[in-house]
Amino acid sequence: MNPGKNILISVFAVFTLLLSGCMTDLTGSNYDRLEARSMQTVQFGEIVEIELVRVDGTQSGVGALTGAAVGGIGGSTIGGGKGKSLATIAGAVAGGVLGNYAERKATETMAINMTVQLENGSYISVVQQEEPGNSYRVGDRVKVLSQGSSSRVVHTR
Repeated sequence: MNPGKNILISVFAVFTLLLSGCMTDLTGSNYDRLEARSMQTVQFGEIVEIELVRVDGTQSGVGALTGAAVGGIGGSTIGGGKGKSLATIAGAVAGGVLGNYAERKATETMAINMTVQLENGSYISVVQQEEPGNSYRVGDRVKVLSQGSSSRVVHTR
């Protein structure tokens, strides 16, 4: 195996690991560090509508940078002289664009948009991922936990 191929494989492996760290858990039971031990308001209600939605993936720059590196390395193996320089630049640009797209698609997720009628008669809508083994249905009695601009829906016990 040639050294250029080894570098490409290594960079791709690092890219895959970095992307897996970009994925966010958007379920109702996942809390990030800033939410722990913080007060939340609690409201009770009933789910009146559920629809499947797509949540856009992230664009942190990891995909673009890694893609540019892989594309630049790949382009540098083509030609010689000025042609090699142009191929390196073209490879880096194309790799950056493709890497950004790959990151966005790899971190994209499906979720549900739940419309809840609260006990006070008002309606709210919350988008979150459904947890395996914990599905939501129209008519379910739920708690809506809110903190700042963030809310989550959980089943009542």
